[in-house]
Amino acid sequence: MNEDYSLQSVTAAQIMTHKVISVPYDWAVDRLARFFTDKGISGAPVVDESRRLVGVVTLSDIVRQAGSGLVDMKRRDEEFYSSMLDAELSEEDMRAFHESIDQSVLVSDIMTPMVFEVEPDTPLVKVAEAMVKGRIHRVLVTEGRKLKGIISVLDILKVMTD
Repeated sequence: MNEDYSLQSVTAAQIMTHKVISVPYDWAVDRLARFFTDKGISGAPVVDESRRLVGVVTLSDIVRQAGSGLVDMKRRDEEFYSSMLDAELSEEDMRAFHESIDQSVLVSDIMTPMVFEVEPDTPLVKVAEAMVKGRIHRVLVTEGRKLKGIISVLDILKVMTD
């Protein structure tokens, strides 16, 4: 009972990662693809010029936009996503991928405008419930639509095992 009480008192602000890599909504998608490649990430929150959260963009959004035919986007099982993340692309494959992206398309054109977000004072239990209900792995912590941090499933598991 004592452990349950302490978990109930933990808030989003206490466990969130403060340093979040975000991208501007007005970047060209080819710049975004290079950014993801350089940073070794598969997605990022999207912010406007006031650093307000306006959406989320992922590699899947880029692939869908590029229409390269390299990936069957109708297949949505876990093996599909884990195999995409583990794949190493040659320099030639990466160059071809970047060249297939329409230079005039912006992040705002391909992002998902719906964002799972919580306030910093949201109890951890509520964060976990939202993640389960939404079947998502990350929640963005915002205050007045300004990005403050991010919480992943791994962050929650760390708290539960400490």
